[in-house]
Amino acid sequence: MPGRGGAGAPGVDPEQLWLSSAQPRRGRKPAYSREAITAAAVALADAEGLEAVTMRKVAAQVGAGAMSLYSYAPDKETLLELMVDHVSGELPTTNTPTGDWRADLKAIAHLQRAHMLRHPWLPAALAARRIPGPHTLAFLERALAALRPTGLDGAAKLEVFAQLTAFVAGHVAHEMARAAASQSPDRVAAEARYLAAVAADGRHPELAEALAAPGRPLTPEATFTRFLNRLIDGLETD
Repeated sequence: MPGRGGAGAPGVDPEQLWLSSAQPRRGRKPAYSREAITAAAVALADAEGLEAVTMRKVAAQVGAGAMSLYSYAPDKETLLELMVDHVSGELPTTNTPTGDWRADLKAIAHLQRAHMLRHPWLPAALAARRIPGPHTLAFLERALAALRPTGLDGAAKLEVFAQLTAFVAGHVAHEMARAAASQSPDRVAAEARYLAAVAADGRHPELAEALAAPGRPLTPEATFTRFLNRLIDGLETD
């Protein structure tokens, strides 16, 4: 999934990471591939969270010694770069833009949301500056093509895509946190009582009016769509 631009995590050399061979250059024929090691790390993060991804655990997943992995990924930051780009390969990149850039951007955002929900560790991983790898760049190319009708210059297009990705990542992180909290009925009930008390105390008339307004669909998909529409529909192109 695309990150937010920039030079990447400290210590990660993008030329060494993406332009050099994925195989160790010295010693015997490698028993593992960078692809297999990255896939194992992704599976571990999907199952147990990003904090569970350590060289020792990844090595155990592929049946290797931890030290043998350092020739493929010398540190966790490099491994995270590989993981982000690996899962970005799941995103479709061949769709032809419709010419309606707002509709195309909304479609891209919905793809990003579904992608991040499949990989709940992604929003946290994208919070750091990431170096776009080949899969990430392919999806970025799709987004830039969708923005061509806007007439924005290149820098502005990159900013719009970074803004969109940051919005989706932030929303998904909040969505997952709310879903986890909703597993406790007592907490949900306590929150409702608290807001009712605040609305009735007379010191928050604007909040009381807002809470008294007719409700809107609260499904995660409907909420995301409303927020996304406000963001995209309000974008300027000059």
